[in-house]
Amino acid sequence: MADGVPMRSVVRETYGPDDLGAEPIFGGGFINFGYWRAADPARPPGEQERIRSQQDLYRHVLDAAALRPPDRVLEVGCGLGRGCALALEEYGPAAVTGLDVHPQQLQRARDLHPDLLRRMPDRLRFVRGAAERIPSDDDAYDVVVSVEAAQHFPDLTAFAEETARVLRPGGRTAVTSFFTVDDEPTRPGELAELLETFANGLDLARPVAALADAFSAAGLTEVRVEPIGAHVWPGWDLWLSRWWDPGTWPRNFLRAYERGILDYYTVTAVRAR
Repeated sequence: MADGVPMRSVVRETYGPDDLGAEPIFGGGFINFGYWRAADPARPPGEQERIRSQQDLYRHVLDAAALRPPDRVLEVGCGLGRGCALALEEYGPAAVTGLDVHPQQLQRARDLHPDLLRRMPDRLRFVRGAAERIPSDDDAYDVVVSVEAAQHFPDLTAFAEETARVLRPGGRTAVTSFFTVDDEPTRPGELAELLETFANGLDLARPVAALADAFSAAGLTEVRVEPIGAHVWPGWDLWLSRWWDPGTWPRNFLRAYERGILDYYTVTAVRAR
């Protein structure tokens, strides 16, 4: 814990000194696997297609949250802030707040967006905080989104409770990330054998129902779970094939999906009026 904000050591290293966002596989700085609309199995995608896939994952989530111009938006786990900038520039909300647990990521976000921060000081800001302890008043946001960060959250129940607390009545949330398909007790071990990030604890193996149930228990309504793995895993694997051979651990994400262990989901919910 630093400055009163809890952060697991593996998260601290991966997004601090190791600077995951600087890796070529995350070209464009969004740090997500992407939403691939038309991956061609005969040809690995190029960098522009890769960047578009990451942008499209944000567009998918922002559309799922029904983002509108009057809305005030919170992104939990904003990373380098690219998604915040996309939301602001393409959807025109009243304001966007990017929240991240890692101070180095927040500094990188500020360094990447000096013009937006200067031109729109009342509409874009980056703040430090944990998903389980959001530094915000009650009823502060119309929309809460999170893109490929929930796999790191230690406590999905606390995150759901905080989401419900900071949403205004009628507010919406949309979260996308990868989860196990069910609560079979063998799943964490199976994923640890296949994928290094589950073995070292960076990614946490929880069923998607854990988040959906947590939203319901927190009082949110209209909870819906949408599997989108068909738009994620094949394209992601094609992109990885530029650097990694078949059978190497990063390409086991597709293998885990095909074996019915892991999938990618969008989970949406509403705070009742």
